[in-house]
Amino acid sequence: MEEDTGAIPRKEDFSSWYNEILWRAEIMDVRYPVKGLYVWYPHGFGIRKRAYAILREIMDRDHAETMFPLLIPKTEFMKEAEHIKGFEDEVYWVTHGGRTELDVPLALRPTSETAIYPMYSLWIRSHTDLPLKLYQIVNTFRYETKHTRPLIRLREITSFKEAHTVHATREEAEAQVEAAIRLYREFYDRIRVPVIVSRRPAWDRFPGADYTVALDTIMPDGKTLQIGTVHMLGDHFSRTYEITYEDVNGEQQYAYQTCYGISERSIAAVISVHGDDKGLVLPPEVAPIEIVIVPIIVGKRRDEVISAARALELELRDAGYTVKVDDRDMRPGAKYYHWEMRGVPLRIEIGPRDIDANTVVAVSRTGRKTTLDRRGVVEGIHSILAEFGEEISEVARRAMADRITTTSSLEETAEALKTGVAVVHWCGSRECAEKIEAVVDAGIIGSEIHSGLITVSDGPCIACGSKGTSALVARTY
Repeated sequence: MEEDTGAIPRKEDFSSWYNEILWRAEIMDVRYPVKGLYVWYPHGFGIRKRAYAILREIMDRDHAETMFPLLIPKTEFMKEAEHIKGFEDEVYWVTHGGRTELDVPLALRPTSETAIYPMYSLWIRSHTDLPLKLYQIVNTFRYETKHTRPLIRLREITSFKEAHTVHATREEAEAQVEAAIRLYREFYDRIRVPVIVSRRPAWDRFPGADYTVALDTIMPDGKTLQIGTVHMLGDHFSRTYEITYEDVNGEQQYAYQTCYGISERSIAAVISVHGDDKGLVLPPEVAPIEIVIVPIIVGKRRDEVISAARALELELRDAGYTVKVDDRDMRPGAKYYHWEMRGVPLRIEIGPRDIDANTVVAVSRTGRKTTLDRRGVVEGIHSILAEFGEEISEVARRAMADRITTTSSLEETAEALKTGVAVVHWCGSRECAEKIEAVVDAGIIGSEIHSGLITVSDGPCIACGSKGTSALVARTY
């Protein structure tokens, strides 16, 4: 059966392109009969698996992985008033076990502070127990009332990596915030997604946190996608849940905490930042199949070509690559379309002429074609994939740069927001943030910006004219 090679929407029509890619490239099936819940296709889950293997590798250096229950008793959930106020409209409640009404309703975790911290209060006794750095990768549930979108805005977040750390002092906790930002920067560098780090306004911080730092990327339609958050919790939760330790002088002290999370929005970012009008473009480190070998069958030499393709497959697997030989009874062009749509970084073509010349033809997902000597094929492919990774990193970086505009007036800001984000001077007041939002229909999402693409400076607030500093204005997902 021939592959359907119908055209996909151009990426300029991002919303249509994104929805089409999800099913054509077999990322997620949106037809599950509950709004906001989606099913991973094996190919999509393979991308998720590879990306989260990188995340686990980074976290495991000085964190330990754990697993806490999905169900949280209402008695624990309701202890922290500010935290609960931030989630009360999003919680799913389990009220019955079979036909029996539960004495204490159980929340499906929207996030796990109220599940984890009662246990921390039991585990931590002495300063020698600190620091404690744990993380888990779990599903969480939030009753989203906004427009749901696969991987971006969900009612079941299937892949929530949340870390929860405990420290003896505020200074140590604040140092962990900076360490977490570095970990997340490394993760996004590895999957080739450029990010902007900024501190959220006070009214947009995580419920119960002293402050929140976020990582955002800019999507092709100019909106920002929050793809990581780091929260300084201070001693807020430790006082609620009695997380104390005995210091070196034998006195009881409240601990200081942080938490930080990444979800499958990271996969949405990979899809959206790198994809093109042909489909996915996957960084080699997250591609479930790094190399596809397409035998070019001509005349009577079919068996010889297939044998050569299989030998190459074994050699590349021995070198550590994930490889597939596509020997289906289809035209080569249909196979090219199939694997381009799914984002395979490198295609190897091998036919009778290549066998006779002792060469293979390597074609990257971005179309770069190289003829490789068969005897040095592993080394050649290693170089091509390394160059391909750098190439898509640079393309993504330039695309982000093109969507960032520094503006000095509300009129300029409104114009910049048609295609991207604006960097403005802002005094820090909520009143001016609301004035900016009313005029440009977009919000202040962060200050204290850290990005190689943005020059931070001081200047007059574009709303009131008083002293301000650089802040990011954006429309968000």
